[in-house]
Amino acid sequence: MTRELKFFLAFLLIIGVFFRFFNLDRKFYWYDETFTSLRISGYTQTEVVQQVTNGKVITIQDLMHYQRPNPEKSLIDTVKGLAIEEPQLTPLYFITARFWVMLFGHSVAGIRSLSALISLLAFPAIYWLCLELFSSPRIGWFAVALLAVSPFHVLYAQEARPYSLWTVMLLLSSASLLQALRLNTICSWGVYLVTTILGFYTHLLSVLVFFGQALYVAIIERFRWTKTSAAFTFVSGAALLSFIPWIVAVIANFHAAYRTTQWSKSKIHLLSLANNWAANIGRLFFDFGMTSESPKYQLFLAIPVIFSLLIIVGYAIYFLCKNAPQNVGLFILISIGVTASAIILPDLIIGGIRSTKSRYLIPCYLSIQLAVAYLLASPFSFKYLNKKTLQIIAIAIFSSSIFSCAISSQAQTWWTKESGSFNLSIARIVNQATRPLIISHFSNYALNQTLPLSYLLEPKVRLLFIFKENIPTIPNGFSHVFFTYPPGNLILNQIKEKNSKYNIEKFYMKKNKILLVQFIER
Repeated sequence: MTRELKFFLAFLLIIGVFFRFFNLDRKFYWYDETFTSLRISGYTQTEVVQQVTNGKVITIQDLMHYQRPNPEKSLIDTVKGLAIEEPQLTPLYFITARFWVMLFGHSVAGIRSLSALISLLAFPAIYWLCLELFSSPRIGWFAVALLAVSPFHVLYAQEARPYSLWTVMLLLSSASLLQALRLNTICSWGVYLVTTILGFYTHLLSVLVFFGQALYVAIIERFRWTKTSAAFTFVSGAALLSFIPWIVAVIANFHAAYRTTQWSKSKIHLLSLANNWAANIGRLFFDFGMTSESPKYQLFLAIPVIFSLLIIVGYAIYFLCKNAPQNVGLFILISIGVTASAIILPDLIIGGIRSTKSRYLIPCYLSIQLAVAYLLASPFSFKYLNKKTLQIIAIAIFSSSIFSCAISSQAQTWWTKESGSFNLSIARIVNQATRPLIISHFSNYALNQTLPLSYLLEPKVRLLFIFKENIPTIPNGFSHVFFTYPPGNLILNQIKEKNSKYNIEKFYMKKNKILLVQFIER
C-alpha cells in the first residue's frame, strides 16, 4: 500500500472510533436497553410489577431502583432473571455489563460505553480474519475501514445490548476456525473452542453460525473422516456440551421465550419484506435515518442510492467467488446463506418479520463487508474495473458512511430504536407541567414504554401504576394529571366514574392510537 492510502485508511479508523463515543447518551434509552438495565439490577419483571403496583405514588428514582445493581440482588439473580423471563438471551453480555455498571456507574453514557469499547475489538478481529481468509494485509485494512465507518456498526456500538460483543465473537470464531484448519494443532483448536463457547453464550443465533462452519468443514474435507474433521467434531462436541446448561434453560422456560418473541410473528406483505432486506443492506454504507414513515420524496431519493449499493454488493460477492480461491468463496457464501436462510425462510413460509430486524443478520452483513473489501483492495480488481472506477466506488462508500454517522450522531432517535420514539413528545408535554402525575395501567406494554419514558422525565414527575380491578381515587396536590398508554376507553371511563370531578381530554395520538390522556378538573 502507498503511504497516502495508509494515512487515508488510518484516518477512517480514527473517524470510526470517534463516532462510537461521540454523543453516547444523545439517543433516547429505548425499550430493549431498559430491559438490559432491568437484567443488570437482578430484578425480574414480575417482581417489578408486584412492588410498584401497590396503589402508592412513586418517584422517578423509585422506578430507577430497578434499573441499576442493588445490594439485595446478586449476579446469580441477573442470570436467573434471564433464564426465567428471557431465555432467548444468553448471559455473557449481561454479566459483563453488571460488573461494568458497578465499576463505572449506571448512567446512559456509562452503560453504552461498554458496547462502544467492546466494538473496538472488532477491528483487530476482522483484520485477523482477513489475514486467514485472504492472506492479504491490504484487504484487511480495507475491511477495518469499512467496519469502522459503517453507520450500521456505529449505531449498534452505541446500544446497551449484546450486538457489538456478538460482532467481535463472530469474527474471532471465524478467524480461529480458519487458523485451526490451517495449523491443525491442539492450541489452535483450543482457541476455536473458547471463541465458539463465548459466541454461544453471547447470542443464541451463534448456533446458526456454528452450523455454517460445520458445513464448511464438511465440504472442504469432502465429507470424509480425516484428522481435521475428527478434530472439528471433538471441539464441536465440547462446545455444545458446554452450552447444555443454557439449552436446558431455554427448554424449561420455552413459554417465556415464546411469549417475549410474539412480535416476530406479525405478518407483512412480501414486498415490504423485500424492501426491508434491501434497505438493511444499504444501511451498512448509507443511512440518513429514513424509514417507511419518512416523506415519500426522501424515499424516492434514497431508492437509486440503495439500488446502486445493492449492485455493488452483488457484484462484490460475484467478483470474490470468481477470483478468490474456491475455499474463500465457499466460506463467504456459507456465512451469508446459512444464517439468512434460517431467518428469512420462516418469514416466507409461515409469515413473520424476523428477517426485517437487521441485528439478527449481523453474520451476513460482516460477510458482505468482507466481499466489498475484497473488491476494493484485491489486485484482481484492476483486470475488470479501471483504477478510477474503483476509486470512485471507494470514495462514494466511505463518504456516504461518514455523512451517515455524522447525521445520526446528532439525532435523539433512529430506526434502531424502533417503537417508543413517541416518548420524546410525551416527555416534552409532561415536563412542561408544574407538578405532574402520570397514571399508567400496568400491562406489559405500559411497562415496556414507561421504563424508557422515565429516562426522559424530570424528577418532579410522580408515577402511579394501577390494575383494572384497582381503580384509584386521583390524589390531590398535582397541577396536571396524565394517563399514559391507556389500553382502551373502558378503563378511562372507570377512572372518570370514580373521579367525577375530572373530564378526559385526548391529548396525544399516533396512528389513531391514544398514547397520552389528560384529566382536567371541571
